[in-house]
Amino acid sequence: MSSIRTSNPSVPRFLVYGSVLLLVSICMLLFPAKSFSHGYVEGPASRAALCKTGLNTDCGPIEYEPQSLEAPKGFPAAGPADGKIASANGAFPELDEQSATRWSKVNLSSGQNTFTWKLTANHATTSWKYYITKANWNPNAALTRDSFDLTPFCSVNHGGTQPPFSYSDTCNVPVRTGYHVILAVWEIADTPNAFYNVIDVNFSGSNPVDTQAPSAPAALTSTGQTSTSVSLAWNASTDDVAVTGYKVFNGSSLVATVSSSTLNYSVSGLTANTAYTFSVKAVDAAGNVSNASNSVSATTDALVGVDTQAPTAPSGLHVMGKPTSSSLQLMWNASTDNVGVTGYHIYNGTTLVTTVSGSTTDYTITGLSAGTAYTFNVYAIDAAANQSVASTVSGTTATASSTPDWALNTAYAVGTLVTYNGSVYECRQVHTSLAGWEPTNAPALWLLK
Repeated sequence: MSSIRTSNPSVPRFLVYGSVLLLVSICMLLFPAKSFSHGYVEGPASRAALCKTGLNTDCGPIEYEPQSLEAPKGFPAAGPADGKIASANGAFPELDEQSATRWSKVNLSSGQNTFTWKLTANHATTSWKYYITKANWNPNAALTRDSFDLTPFCSVNHGGTQPPFSYSDTCNVPVRTGYHVILAVWEIADTPNAFYNVIDVNFSGSNPVDTQAPSAPAALTSTGQTSTSVSLAWNASTDDVAVTGYKVFNGSSLVATVSSSTLNYSVSGLTANTAYTFSVKAVDAAGNVSNASNSVSATTDALVGVDTQAPTAPSGLHVMGKPTSSSLQLMWNASTDNVGVTGYHIYNGTTLVTTVSGSTTDYTITGLSAGTAYTFNVYAIDAAANQSVASTVSGTTATASSTPDWALNTAYAVGTLVTYNGSVYECRQVHTSLAGWEPTNAPALWLLK
């Protein structure tokens, strides 16, 4: 098992951990609004999720933010470097400590399994991909691309749309025995990054097939409604292995899939003064689906009078990712409204930059000056032209780089700096550049600075 070492062996370990915890606590107090974290696998629980619950220990600060494992997308051609896959390129180095006994494991059987992500910001998404270690991998060596089958056993195209805050994929996991690692990758559509989670799993040798469906959810009720939504609640189902989630139906249409710990859901986007019928089904890790719950009917409220209520201010407004010399990307959490948010006004100071749709929660502002501080305001609006109070954030563009651009057919020495797609990279190995060896495609040759 790996251990944390200090440069002075006479310093007690509890003083090192105490200092780290104190620093983390101060940062959380001073910077509570600057959360740049966005999602992690909660079922079957990832290595970082088990750090959060305390089943994994000596994890470092990831236990406070398991949703922060973000690195460049494009795995396996790009993405985190070998040896830094579990930590998403080294941001949380404790996660890269690898041995057969270092991490707690979740039990899994080959065949159909459901992977559930808990999202704190539901980015527009390109895809979800899942990889597994080879049958003959070495669990006592650092995780590298050679550890994994580089063809994902499950790949789900999401088409650039936004997923719900609890999102699940049901995948057919290959046959394995003993300890293995699954790498789950959430690729974002509108940023250059992805989120990387490793899941430590233990396969039983027999891998029995689960054919028993969960019991039907009981006592489905409507707990309230507005002119555009109906809130539902139900009692938990049971299963011979475990319930992994619930599917919520509006008539015969699936409207949401939620985790097994969620026993309520608000169906939104409905029409005022309209009758609807809802039901819920339970699912398990093998993909077995229960009978439907009892049906419940509810009628949305009628619109009354003139809408004078403004939406809430967009919360969590922050500058996302690495600024370039001419652009900054803004991101915020969705506002709410008594009827519905129809859009967001984005201002550079007092100048309106653009208006985006009510389903959009990020925007890249371009045409800015290098090395310059800016203040941006974002307002939510509704169909009646009610406007929220502003959310405000400041950001500074990167200074203009004097580093030369990466070029084809060029000899590079170790330590040479180049610029590619607005980022600076350092050469890691002597080579002459070829097509396909761009810094974002060749992490073995280039280190992102």
